[in-house]
Amino acid sequence: MFITFEGLDGSGKTTQLKHLAAALEADGHRVVTLRQPGGTPLGDRIRAVLLDSRSEAEVGTIAPEAEMALMFADRAQSLHQVILPALAQGALVLCDRYTDSSEAYQGAGRGLGSEHILGLHRIVCNNVQPDLTILLLPPLESSLHRARRRNQRHVQQAGTDENRFEREGESFYRRVYEQYRAIAQRDQNRVVVFADEAPIATIARSILEVVRERLAANAANARAPELQKPAGL
Repeated sequence: MFITFEGLDGSGKTTQLKHLAAALEADGHRVVTLRQPGGTPLGDRIRAVLLDSRSEAEVGTIAPEAEMALMFADRAQSLHQVILPALAQGALVLCDRYTDSSEAYQGAGRGLGSEHILGLHRIVCNNVQPDLTILLLPPLESSLHRARRRNQRHVQQAGTDENRFEREGESFYRRVYEQYRAIAQRDQNRVVVFADEAPIATIARSILEVVRERLAANAANARAPELQKPAGL
């Protein structure tokens, strides 16, 4: 099962992914986790270019189309190097961001449009879709506040700087936020939205319940053909 976590930075998605991974491992599942951009040696180098606010001082302004292409280069590498092999071995794959992020950030935020993003996904990613997407969508203002405070803390403590997107204004993030809502409305069977400001543990329990229900449904569907076989086969 391939599960993605989506939302603005500061929405809590990374924290919730870690909680879910721990709970599923406790249930006896093999779990593989990764993030995008990143998660492979190539992806980590792409991440450094895309997220570090100092990148453009070194390479110049990154065109929206170049940003989109780099995101998909990272995604293609993670699919071939991590995601597809893990799924083939029966693991549960939890990924922090996937193509929904590109549709929200580059498609809506940068104004490139959903059609370009989804077209690239079909070509570059062979249209591989998650089985389930957990979308954390608390109020926009609180997400941005947490993200900027967290990134500033990283700069002070570790010297890492992933503030390139956080420098964008509220209008950019409003477009991203609204596109996430549009994706959830369009893909209701795949995307489950958590939009409140409940405590972390409360949201984690709700996410785990959703995932356990999906796993049970998958198991029941897998058994159904065996139950329908004629006697003696």
